[in-house]
Amino acid sequence: MDLPVMPPVQPMLAKPVKAVPKDDGYSFEPKWDGFRCLVFRDGDEVELTSRNTKPLTRYFPEVVAAVKQQLPERCVLDGELFVALSTPEGGDRLEFETLQERIHPAKSRVDMLAEKTPAGFVAFDLLALGDESYVDRPFADRRAAMESALAGLAGPCYLTRTTTDPAEAEQWFTEFEGAGLDGVIAKPLAAPYAENVRTMLKIKHERTADVVVAGYREHKTSTPEHPLLGSLLLGLYDSTDGSGKLQHVGVSASFTATRRAELIEELQALVCDLADHPWGEWSEWAIANPDRAPGTQSRWSAGKDLSFTPLRPERVLEVKYDHMEGRRFRHTAQFKRWRPDRDPESCGYEQLEEPVSYNLATVLGG
Repeated sequence: MDLPVMPPVQPMLAKPVKAVPKDDGYSFEPKWDGFRCLVFRDGDEVELTSRNTKPLTRYFPEVVAAVKQQLPERCVLDGELFVALSTPEGGDRLEFETLQERIHPAKSRVDMLAEKTPAGFVAFDLLALGDESYVDRPFADRRAAMESALAGLAGPCYLTRTTTDPAEAEQWFTEFEGAGLDGVIAKPLAAPYAENVRTMLKIKHERTADVVVAGYREHKTSTPEHPLLGSLLLGLYDSTDGSGKLQHVGVSASFTATRRAELIEELQALVCDLADHPWGEWSEWAIANPDRAPGTQSRWSAGKDLSFTPLRPERVLEVKYDHMEGRRFRHTAQFKRWRPDRDPESCGYEQLEEPVSYNLATVLGG
């Protein structure tokens, strides 16, 4: 492989902001919820690399084939790998958990999943085309070159849609979440491609929920003399199937050292035996169950200590979250405040905002 821009390349990053910027000079695009991926193609040679420059090529043979069939003979593109599945409403939606399953050590399973849950690639930036590097050119020029070079893509490789209209970007922010997208990205039209620099802006969904604190894990620096809380394990009661079980929905984990010490001391009065805990039935499982129960293993966590300290589910916490992935928070939830006025049994899934369904095909085909 001999390209004007060669791997490893660390992709350009984004810093969070509260709202879509209204001033001129930005190009807006959907924020995809997948694996960041840089594509390097030199004829029949194709490499896919992740955000942290690790190789992805072997896990996505169907994408490699699509790159050879659809993309320019010599190019370097920044984009996102994704998996979309059909919804009960009849459209398609991004499914991050299904995408995660594609990273597997066994070639036989990789090949099977490539056929069963094939991935797509959506391009949103250009680093090189032919013999020319585009990294020092403004995004306006990079986008124009992409539109010319990638015209007519209809999958599994796509070119992301863009707009310079903030009002349209705000509409996308609201509508596209129903197709599993993660928000909106704003790129300065005049900015070059800067590796590992937060040049872009990202506007993500932010919501709150009242959840039950059901356990904690200690911080990696915790000692018997100076115990520190690492993460709070969060739950919601499920009334949809009539069981009323407390389901594990995620964790809250970002605290200062002082707050970690305060929280672990504050929660000691709630410590209980696992046998008396709603999640005690999961304690003997060797692999992760469908609810991704605390303490159980998966290939993502092999070798990690997943033990936790069970707490009587008596305290309610308000957290901030961006969106759900299935029945769990997609990312780590942020501790907001205790809710002593809430009854734990009242904290269920029905409080969560449900995005209006939107067909991913409309986003990709726009």
